[in-house]
Amino acid sequence: MTGFNDRIIEEFRANDGIVTTAGFGDSLVLVHSVGAVTGEERINPLMAIEQDGGWLIAASAAGAPRHPAWYFNLLGQPDVSIETGSATVDVRATDLAGDERDAAWKLFTDRSPGFREYEVRAGDRVIPVVRLDPR
Repeated sequence: MTGFNDRIIEEFRANDGIVTTAGFGDSLVLVHSVGAVTGEERINPLMAIEQDGGWLIAASAAGAPRHPAWYFNLLGQPDVSIETGSATVDVRATDLAGDERDAAWKLFTDRSPGFREYEVRAGDRVIPVVRLDPR
């Protein structure tokens, strides 16, 4: 997956946040976090939904049975930065719960049938949704 992500990151930066690969368009942000185990910087291209001055991201991991590593990185160190378009924004990550999480997740499933498929593949795992608000 790293090779794919590297190509997405390169295209994102070369085109001010527009990624034609896989039809992402302008729906991605690059999330910069610090590895919870390694302490190394990580960059993950993630689909984001802008909402009320912030962004929502889903820890879908394409429906894998486990949460992605970046999710744990954000829980451990929620003050991170994102690249959006040609800007870098310092944000604070908040793990959504209950009705707030459910409403946010519905935005993802309404936007893309792929997220509905991820939910089925994930089985009993509830896919987390994280809100990123500017600091």
